[in-house]
Amino acid sequence: MADITINIQNPDNTITSLVAPTDMGLSLMEFLKGNEYDILATCGGMALCATCHVEVITGYDNLHEISNDEGAMLDTLPNITNTSRLSCQLKLNDSMDGITVKIMGDGLS
Repeated sequence: MADITINIQNPDNTITSLVAPTDMGLSLMEFLKGNEYDILATCGGMALCATCHVEVITGYDNLHEISNDEGAMLDTLPNITNTSRLSCQLKLNDSMDGITVKIMGDGLS
């Protein structure tokens, strides 16, 4: 497995590109937190809090399907989009190379 590129759309709409390892079993949430992005991850990656909510700007169709638990949690959010995902539920893998995400949080704060 090789490293992949994850693009983050910042609040000012600029894009930051980061190289992410696919061989460590990290979730997108863990990777973003490790790069000091402001993600609360209150539940620790169990799909119970939605504080790691991201909007997938490009590459959404490359991701695995949303689980029932993830879908139920996303449905509670006021700022859900058609391409919303919980970053804790997205394990870094080759199919994610080049995706662009925007950190949304739970939309409640």
